[in-house]
Amino acid sequence: MRAVIVYESMFGSTKKVAEAIAEGWPIAEVSVVPVTSAGAHILDGADLVVVGGPTQTHGMSRPGTRKMAGKLAGKPGSEVELVPGAVSGPGVREWLASLGRLEVAGAAFDTRLQGLPGFTGRASKSIRRHLARHGARIAASPGSFLVEGLTGALVEGELERARAWGERLTRSDCLRGAAGRRQAS
Repeated sequence: MRAVIVYESMFGSTKKVAEAIAEGWPIAEVSVVPVTSAGAHILDGADLVVVGGPTQTHGMSRPGTRKMAGKLAGKPGSEVELVPGAVSGPGVREWLASLGRLEVAGAAFDTRLQGLPGFTGRASKSIRRHLARHGARIAASPGSFLVEGLTGALVEGELERARAWGERLTRSDCLRGAAGRRQAS
């Protein structure tokens, strides 16, 4: 089985979550790829794609919200460091829009502020919708992993939750079907 995790990260927390999700997978081949390096070929031969990004202004990032993140990181005394290419490169929104028909299982995750989702928003819900519109078989409910305030640091225990979410994801009925279809080919 081949899985691909495509992520967008501003300050590094979403990248850490993507890597933790991959650690929870006892499958043969897992690629963890920043969206800025996710070319059209990245999903060739994949059975599963997991897409994640930070929640910004209640949803997926946009060019304007990425610029705001860059300004926050650039302020004197700022405690955050911007991931290289985070502001200038494409985000998950643009990457998803560039996709054609998907013949894979899919799942979505996000990082978001602590609080009720109605107040913080959840990028993962929009990501899941985009995956489904492209034909992905949704393998799990969207996952949200919490960060603290403007620093974007992960709340204690969130990486463990991400590993567990990844492990549960590999037991999805969508993936068992994919493994069977691949063996029959």
